[in-house]
Amino acid sequence: MSATPLLSVEGLTKHFGRAPHLLRAVEDVSFHVAPGEVLGLVGESGSGKSTIGRLVLRLIDPTSGTIRFDGDDISRATERQLKSLRRKAQMVFQDPYASLNPRLRVRDIIGEAIDAHRLASGARRTERIGELLETVGLPAAHMVRFPHEFSGGQRQRIGIARALAVEPKLIVADEPVSALDVSVQAQVINLLQDLRRRFELAMLFISHDLEVVELMCDRIAVLYLGRIVEIGRAEEISTRPRHPYTRALLAASPKADPDAPKIRRLLKGDIPSPLAPPSGCVFRTRCPHATGECAQVVPALRAAGDDHRFACLYDIADEGRPAAA
Repeated sequence: MSATPLLSVEGLTKHFGRAPHLLRAVEDVSFHVAPGEVLGLVGESGSGKSTIGRLVLRLIDPTSGTIRFDGDDISRATERQLKSLRRKAQMVFQDPYASLNPRLRVRDIIGEAIDAHRLASGARRTERIGELLETVGLPAAHMVRFPHEFSGGQRQRIGIARALAVEPKLIVADEPVSALDVSVQAQVINLLQDLRRRFELAMLFISHDLEVVELMCDRIAVLYLGRIVEIGRAEEISTRPRHPYTRALLAASPKADPDAPKIRRLLKGDIPSPLAPPSGCVFRTRCPHATGECAQVVPALRAAGDDHRFACLYDIADEGRPAAA
């Protein structure tokens, strides 16, 4: 992997609405994705994962912060300037039913991107669409069918083929398996892993399922109420979590491995509303270790080893007692 990031995000913030009804969806988020790397964004619903995915593709505009893609600052780029980004970065959506136009045949769904970027025409266009379908495990002859003639897993494969049509460097996969049956989820995960290796794709893989993220990703960023609370190598996050929220997510994720670390503490209550986030540490209202200081100070990400950082005023010891930072 190159040392130069393909995607670099610094201080990314997104607010919706106006005071006193200001929704803080994403707050001061920073991360990078190297060429060929898969970074997982994990957290409960309402943590800002999908919003970040749409921000980095500039499907929505940031309130503040910097997004650099392939060396270019795209934070304030116009739609015309973003056309080259659309060629380099694509999205696979969560819902394979809603993401495909039911009025179009598969050849036209996939062909739209090819036409928009003038990548092929005539017989070569048809041949290219057939190649893409076969790449994702579907017969080329299925290009004449409509979306309703496919199962959920097959529709998601069509969505992946559409994303691959422009030969992107980055794919944002927004909960790509959460709407699928468990057996089909494994097939789609295996497909994404194969495509990642075959085409040296970088991915921003968004999920609420930490076990799926562990399997798929090189690094993991754990999000809570629009902020990154822990980020590091996937193995470090899964075996040596340092933030109480990460520990709770791991506890809620079933493990088939009897030797896997047993973290028993589960969360109580729901994630607070981003319309009225807690003061200080946003996790403090659900944290078993919270103190009065947690209500006053917003903890910054601090080092816990090579490429591993967490945002907590305390370092939670293995036995669960908070130790001063």
